[in-house]
Amino acid sequence: MGSHQAGAVLFTVNLQMLAHFYEQVVGMRVVKTAPDHVVLEKGAFRLTVHQIPEQYAKSIVIASPPVVRESTAIKLSFRVDDISHSRQSAASLGGIVYGTEREWSNEGTTTCDGFDPDGNVFQLFQSTERASNAH
Repeated sequence: MGSHQAGAVLFTVNLQMLAHFYEQVVGMRVVKTAPDHVVLEKGAFRLTVHQIPEQYAKSIVIASPPVVRESTAIKLSFRVDDISHSRQSAASLGGIVYGTEREWSNEGTTTCDGFDPDGNVFQLFQSTERASNAH
């Protein structure tokens, strides 16, 4: 595996779906797959998507579309090459990257929030130079 310097663990009842979502939308690569977790990396960041144990998972229901978990204290943030490409991928995989009207720019980056198929809110950012070239 790579030499990650920071990471997060995301617990879910939808292990394969959520791992695939972050692989496609953020451009992460799968570095390990186990029955109860998938490890993805991008640069120095590692995301471990972990299956919630069965005794807890049976009481969890994820609505479709999911209820967006906006009141949580943590939001994962990822650098991507192209937010618009991530937006298209997210829409086809059960999540959302909000539209361009909800993007904002600051200190050389363009940023936009979204949510994954479980309703976890995340943030994507790209260099502003790339964003202005895309329009």
